[in-house]
Amino acid sequence: MASISGNTYSGVVGTARLLIMLLCASTAAAESGLAPGYPEQVEAMDSREVAMLPRYCPYTQVFRDRVPGGNNAAEIHRWSNTIGPVFYAMHHYCVGLMKTNRALLIARTPQYKKFYLESSLEEFDYVIRHATSDFVLLPEILTKKGENLIRLGRASSAVLELLRAIELKPDYWPPYAVLSDHYKSTGNVDKAREVLEKGLSLSPDVKALKTRLAELRAVNDKRKAAQ
Repeated sequence: MASISGNTYSGVVGTARLLIMLLCASTAAAESGLAPGYPEQVEAMDSREVAMLPRYCPYTQVFRDRVPGGNNAAEIHRWSNTIGPVFYAMHHYCVGLMKTNRALLIARTPQYKKFYLESSLEEFDYVIRHATSDFVLLPEILTKKGENLIRLGRASSAVLELLRAIELKPDYWPPYAVLSDHYKSTGNVDKAREVLEKGLSLSPDVKALKTRLAELRAVNDKRKAAQ
């Protein structure tokens, strides 16, 4: 039987180890449920994910210590003055947005998508609990929460959050769009149109609402023509 030299044996062992490492890495990536190249932990603050967030996020708590340039005292002061006292809690909203983006753009399995959507609600709720009713970003946060509740199949809870957003700031148009899309998806075209008309009565120049209303009217016209 031919013997294996030391160099040859080392090469075989090294190749085997490399194949095992690659296999483990591949398995870990598959099990993570995330797109390849993304960190398992949201708290890693991947630069691609941070870039999708509002401009103030890098200067909020937690982010400022992990995002390059986040510890800019002037920017922290500026955003704190702009947003107000609740700025101290806004890192939770930013993390909630990151989790939402992971669910919609990065997660590769239904389980991971659901996990990140549900986890985002906890982040949004933290800010909602600490916000006053006149907090300028509260309608936006309620709308984001409503969107994710709809995605999770919890429409009745979502409607309450969206209606609260409208009540707080009637001329803020996004919750009207989300509500209308929900009603349209359930076949309640009349209710969808009613919501859009109310939104346009307060924000008449919003293209997103105009486009939706035109589409609903076209559907209604076709339905009448077919009768």
